[in-house]
Amino acid sequence: MTSAATDFETARHNMVEQQIRPWNVLDQRVLDKIHGLARDKFVPKKYKSIAYADTQIHIGHSQIMMTPKEEARMLQALAIKPTDIVLEIGTGTGYCTALLASLAEKVYSVDIIEEFINSAKTVTEELGLTNIEFEEGDAVNGWPHHKPYDVIAITGSYYQLPEQYLTHLTVGGRLFCVTGTEPAMKAELITRLGEDEWHYESLYETVIPSLINSKPKPQFNF
Repeated sequence: MTSAATDFETARHNMVEQQIRPWNVLDQRVLDKIHGLARDKFVPKKYKSIAYADTQIHIGHSQIMMTPKEEARMLQALAIKPTDIVLEIGTGTGYCTALLASLAEKVYSVDIIEEFINSAKTVTEELGLTNIEFEEGDAVNGWPHHKPYDVIAITGSYYQLPEQYLTHLTVGGRLFCVTGTEPAMKAELITRLGEDEWHYESLYETVIPSLINSKPKPQFNF
């Protein structure tokens, strides 16, 4: 193993033990998947040195990778089962896509930016992940094409989540989203309990860029 690979291996171990586990991520399946996936393969070249740092990473087009501990909390909250069908809105680098695919039966990953789709597809194919379908398109108001979904992971923020997404879920299905405005947005888990019943759980506060084309907070002029 080269020294760079050894350094990354050490950094990945430290990321799990010093950032993720102390942030109440204790699901061993999630920890094992994160420990086993080289995050540095997904990070833009100029940021490889901080692939395992506790920081958001800019990936172009005004988008970011969430911090590792936020990604881990999202995965833990979604409680993905091996039989789950997953929709991911915002492919980005494909890192979360790969983690979702390692936990679920099938992942549909949608992004409006072709460049993200192409690079994520290349990396995940190199890793031998065959249960991902990448789709290019604007999913800001929903993506009903393969519904219902057991899990929906939305990796950009909304001022307010479009209601269509709630109806995309199976009963028992879980959705992760970040809503609100700066300086304090809220990461939430929404679980569909019945035909017309949903449970909302607040996970943590954060700030991430809004999904491209999502509606901003209404401005009131008096």
